[in-house]
Amino acid sequence: MPVTTTETGGAGNGAEVLKAKDFATDQEVRWCPGCGDYSILKQVQTVIADLGLKRENVAIISGIGCSSRFPYYMETYGMHSIHGRATAVASGLRIANPQLSVWVVTGDGDGLSIGGNHLLHILRRNFNLNILLFNNQIYGLTKGQYSPTSEQHKITKSTPLGSVDYPVNPVAFALGANATFVARAMDRDPKQLQEMVRRSYNHRGASFLEIYQNCNIFNDGAFELFTESTTKKDSTLFMDHDKPLVFGQNNDKGILLDGYSPRVVSLANGEFSTNDLWIHNEYDLVKAQILSRFFDLPQQFAEGGTFLPRPFGVFYIEETRPAYEELVHYQIQHALDVKGKGNLDDLIAGSVTWVHE
Repeated sequence: MPVTTTETGGAGNGAEVLKAKDFATDQEVRWCPGCGDYSILKQVQTVIADLGLKRENVAIISGIGCSSRFPYYMETYGMHSIHGRATAVASGLRIANPQLSVWVVTGDGDGLSIGGNHLLHILRRNFNLNILLFNNQIYGLTKGQYSPTSEQHKITKSTPLGSVDYPVNPVAFALGANATFVARAMDRDPKQLQEMVRRSYNHRGASFLEIYQNCNIFNDGAFELFTESTTKKDSTLFMDHDKPLVFGQNNDKGILLDGYSPRVVSLANGEFSTNDLWIHNEYDLVKAQILSRFFDLPQQFAEGGTFLPRPFGVFYIEETRPAYEELVHYQIQHALDVKGKGNLDDLIAGSVTWVHE
């Protein structure tokens, strides 16, 4: 069986109990005023403190972009690496030191454009680390070009006539890469965001958390339908395991499955009740894939011309697959047990020699 590798966690043994402020550095936080990154930073600091982690046992790895300034503001180990390669750096770190709690911070441009290939492979390999992908549907650091998640017809400095690209769906991408934990949160719902960060950490394997993050300079209001009090309840669906999919201003709407097609139905007129609704199951990959496509599905899947709500929460979990680094360390230990430590000089010399006559 694979060797289990453990992360060093809580303070314990009379050690100092750290608070969120203890994970804040003395560096000036340099994001634009009003940026959603401030909220994400605060929630991550709060959760890591609540988990009882020690600063020296945490490493934050980032690529390039506004989100990638994150390591500067976390009083932990960290590396501001190169564009799209945060996952590659984190993979090596996780294998070299399985005791570290490793967090990857990336953005929709950094993680899904130049870093898309690396993100694909870290998810399928199932390294035991946490990936936080900040999605603001724009390139913020380089001043407002469209990104892989920008909607079609998006007018930006790099697409003055509107983008013709079809956007990447991050949750569907992660599920397609066989990720073992896939979830979504938003910057303007701190309580739910904290819960998703906490659950990401507690998952053994590669956790992927997409976070909707407002860029108030280059893409302000991209997610206001899901964050404003007047529209949030009718446009968002917060999923809880083993609970019916209910939403609406008065929890008066629900979602049922007609075969494999989701339908929005009213719970107000007595025709349907919660007993008729789709019950969310975090371990059902097929249904997770349907949920991930809610904003891709055409309008006719909803009732009365109402679009399907945007799901938030945990889409899918797989708990039985070993982490990649556990398998690697087991393979190495097994080779040592069977063949012994070996000799580097003998390996270089090889078993075939020749003599010139």
